[in-house]
Amino acid sequence: MARNVFSGGIPTFRPQGPSANVRLALCVALAVFLMVADVRFKLTEPLRKAVATVLFPLQWVMLQPVLLAQGGAKYFEDLHTAQAAAVTAEKNAIALTHRANLVETLDHENQRLRQLLNLVPRLKTEGRAAQVVYETADAFNRRVVIDKGEVAGIARGSPVMDEMGVLGQVTRVFPMSAEVTLLTDREQAIPVLNPRTGARAVAYGDPTNAYGGGMELRFMPSNADIQEGDLLTTSGVDGVYAPGLPVARIVKIERRADSPFSRVYCEPLAQMFGTQFVMVINPLPEDALPPRPPAETKTQEGPASTPRKGKRG
Repeated sequence: MARNVFSGGIPTFRPQGPSANVRLALCVALAVFLMVADVRFKLTEPLRKAVATVLFPLQWVMLQPVLLAQGGAKYFEDLHTAQAAAVTAEKNAIALTHRANLVETLDHENQRLRQLLNLVPRLKTEGRAAQVVYETADAFNRRVVIDKGEVAGIARGSPVMDEMGVLGQVTRVFPMSAEVTLLTDREQAIPVLNPRTGARAVAYGDPTNAYGGGMELRFMPSNADIQEGDLLTTSGVDGVYAPGLPVARIVKIERRADSPFSRVYCEPLAQMFGTQFVMVINPLPEDALPPRPPAETKTQEGPASTPRKGKRG
């Protein structure tokens, strides 16, 4: 019987050397050494730059389809947005043109009617722009400070407006700044007119902002013709605000059975918080103040204008 040549064991064909654990430890040590050396001495920085330089054209070529797809989508999106904006702008332009023609026609009619009725023409006041510097930190007093003062010709009592309506009134003037008391201040009151009905009233500041308002019409009869959404403008009877300036809009009406008066809450049209730029209107000249009615003059004259009857002795 032949002897088995493999009886001494299975022969191995790999070279003999360190064990796997030793090689793993050496690789780990080498990797740590290379990382520390790279961090400290930037050994692989030239290699990285070379590889990045070589791969950049390939990266650029591979990125072009993605950029083209994104650019195409962005192009069509911008085109759709531009077309919608153009349509909206055209509609607004047509509406503004129609409104401008209507306003011009109404202005001519107003002038003719005033001439026919011998009424005083509407005042055209001038103003100057100013920027709000800061708002006063007070929960009940609503005031802001603007960057124009006596040097710029700002006078105490001047009305202040923003792009939406009356904001308040200048109450303090300094050489380089001025303090504006807003309409929502509890000490502010402004005569207003309801253009829909021609009724006059006085709007007072409401710092508590009840019902999202900021102003309140007091002593309004319960049967007064007022509605939510009515616009209120300045009446001009106080000699401070020119007539016709937008002030507020009625947002809430409370009619109570136990009181002959209604509580009317209004929301100012001007931006009371966060406004940046305002227009300070010049005060009305004294000769432009509305004339006092004769009945009021007689009332003020009192008993002096009424002859007294002497007593018979």
